Amino acid sequence: MKKSSIIIFFAVFEIIAILLFITLNDIFYLFNFTYIGACLSIGLYLYNVDSKYSKYARNFIQLAIGLYMLVYLGIISRENMMIEGFWYYLFLGVFEAAVIHYLVAKILGPFLFGRGWCGYACWTAMILDLLPYKTPNKNLDHERKNFGFIRYILFIASLIGVGLLFMMNVPNLSTVMFYLFIAGNIVYYTVGIILAYALKDNRAFCKYICPTTVFLKIGARYSLLKVKYKRENCISCNKCYRVCPMDVDICNNDKNKKNGTECILCLSCAKECGNDALFL
Repeated sequence: MKKSSIIIFFAVFEIIAILLFITLNDIFYLFNFTYIGACLSIGLYLYNVDSKYSKYARNFIQLAIGLYMLVYLGIISRENMMIEGFWYYLFLGVFEAAVIHYLVAKILGPFLFGRGWCGYACWTAMILDLLPYKTPNKNLDHERKNFGFIRYILFIASLIGVGLLFMMNVPNLSTVMFYLFIAGNIVYYTVGIILAYALKDNRAFCKYICPTTVFLKIGARYSLLKVKYKRENCISCNKCYRVCPMDVDICNNDKNKKNGTECILCLSCAKECGNDALFL
């Protein structure tokens, strides 16, 4: 990614920060999106410079943003930033917190930057990516498991579950949502780590379980920011597929390519390619 592109990327987040600050008259949003945009931009710059730090750039971004979302927003500020929190605020009719987060990062944002959230800002993935199984595709005949339907069941269950809490007029619902956030993250980390070791794949949770990906898939299919493939430079070595953590057929510019909506823009494929056949 060129330096000019990184500046533009930061500018987009800064525009969002200023617009939300002016619209909602809350300085928190100015800080929030400026911080996220700055972390992303610094990490992307480190990723692009040829130094000993470049291989840790994505981990830096994941920890800087992930811990901010999990610890500060989730635990200290007691905001449920998981999908249940999104439904909760929607039912309340309140345009803040998780609703804004989901619109920017997971519903509208992916039309611009695909599943970049999964690759750089998810607080579940920031832990899973530290596990030892970063590249599951050791063989070209590697196939996905057939239980990806679980994510859709959880997506619907989260909506129905929060709806039932409102229908039953559960008292102190904000407190209930906070404890659901804590419990939900414990479950996500536990299941994610077990799956990673069981399937020897750090990103197994993302592929089969995470309900948030139901939102992300739509925008990712039509995203403006994608890894592009230059056929004339390709020597068909298949290194890009072997290192892809999400099993994407990246040597194909068609929007319907295999696992095309799963690309998390980690750029492992572009780094591995020695012929400049892949670029952002």
